[in-house]
Amino acid sequence: MFEIRSPLPIGRSAFAALTAVAALAGCASISPGTLPPGTPIAQARQGLFKPTGEYALAGGGTRLEFAHGGYSRQTYMLDFDRDGKLVESQQVLTEPNLATIAPGITLDELRMRFGHPVWVFGIRGHRSVWNYRYAGGDCVWWQVTIDNDTHQVTEAGVGPDPACDRDSDGRQ
Repeated sequence: MFEIRSPLPIGRSAFAALTAVAALAGCASISPGTLPPGTPIAQARQGLFKPTGEYALAGGGTRLEFAHGGYSRQTYMLDFDRDGKLVESQQVLTEPNLATIAPGITLDELRMRFGHPVWVFGIRGHRSVWNYRYAGGDCVWWQVTIDNDTHQVTEAGVGPDPACDRDSDGRQ
């Protein structure tokens, strides 16, 4: 039978609880954005968070998308060179980054730069609106209107986040 022995003068259950807390704290601090340059792409794919998207970069590299965080306000893009080594990582859902979205950007470019939106809905006239929550955007989100025929952005800007219209029971 396996027995856990504490190097400290505390009981077994207290030592086990401290060990569990330390392990969870270590896991919680690991995010895709903290991987050091040179990390192999295979290691990034098998980490605590799984990629939510993958895109081919010019020159043979790969971009991995990792969307996570409270209210989906964080999306990390990790860029790997053709040899599969991490070159750069960035949290892309920030107001300055989103403010670069302009009419004419293609749907593929939008997805590659910002990842999957938190919510999409259709509107009249063959258009859809992609919605991105972002760090620092309290009760607002970035809305991007897409022409469904040309697959290009027609307009983008801040709009009210319907999540703020809910009462404490989650009802609108």
